[in-house]
Amino acid sequence: MMKILYAFQGTGNGHVVRAQEIIPILKKYGTVDTLISGHQSQLNTDFPINFKHKGISLLYNKTGGISYQKIFLKNNFFKAAKTIQQIELQHYDLIINDYEPLTAWACKLRGLKMLELSHQASMSFQETPKPESKDFFGELVLKHYAPSKNKIGFHFDHYHQQIKKPVIRKKIRQLNPDKKGFYVVYLPSFSDENLIKVLNQIPVEWKVFFFFFKTVLKKDNVEVFPIDEIQFLRNFENCDGILCNAGFEGPAEALFMQKKLFVIPIHHQYEQECNAFALHQMGIKTSKTLDLTEIRNWVNSNNLISVNYPDDIEEIIVNEVLTF
Repeated sequence: MMKILYAFQGTGNGHVVRAQEIIPILKKYGTVDTLISGHQSQLNTDFPINFKHKGISLLYNKTGGISYQKIFLKNNFFKAAKTIQQIELQHYDLIINDYEPLTAWACKLRGLKMLELSHQASMSFQETPKPESKDFFGELVLKHYAPSKNKIGFHFDHYHQQIKKPVIRKKIRQLNPDKKGFYVVYLPSFSDENLIKVLNQIPVEWKVFFFFFKTVLKKDNVEVFPIDEIQFLRNFENCDGILCNAGFEGPAEALFMQKKLFVIPIHHQYEQECNAFALHQMGIKTSKTLDLTEIRNWVNSNNLISVNYPDDIEEIIVNEVLTF
């Protein structure tokens, strides 16, 4: 039986969400070990993790920008380098990597075969939409953070034959979308004070989710919740629209659910700037800041985009991943 390692990034929730769909499929065809690194996601995994590492994470300040100070102070680069040297990979028949730097660098340095299966992989193709003003450091991070030669990417559209449409998890596909007049907000890179101050001025109901909140807080028309997947999905199912950062899985799920969408890329986070650019090309509202007027106009609009995201991930795994 094939022995597979599935290594994925723990920062943010998107990589975990994709792993929850892909790992049960892989288990039908082989024995699977899982490895996670990074400042861990707020979502619980539905599967056991065999190897956990702190790794190297991208970290942010309170106004939504990348904090180079935090990156250098809170990451242990020496420990990461040691892990890359010591990590055992030679006994796997297939190594799959979703933007996880430790196994990616270990494979590169040892000349081991590895398949990158991630949203970030789509960024290396020329056909992928990107802003005209290139970010040199951002391009450098995308290329060298988790280096790979062999790639299958996921993106909002099929920009290249090696780029697939988003993996929409079963928990989302099983929902029955409705519109009950309120809006969901997930902007973890902004402070709760900044968000509440702006949202209080737009007279609709807002449901804001923050991972560092332990109890529910209500301030006029804004209700702030701790991260809870069941609560989040219930609100996601019934909201009119989503205000979120320009990650990948969240916006993709909002598009699939036919929700109004407004995205704000994290400052100096080049991958999110690229995502926002692609969404803007599709007709989605984007902004670089938490702009009161723009958000108010969006709330008053009816900007819905129709997409077709088929449930074809098992087909991709069988035909293009397991045959690698």
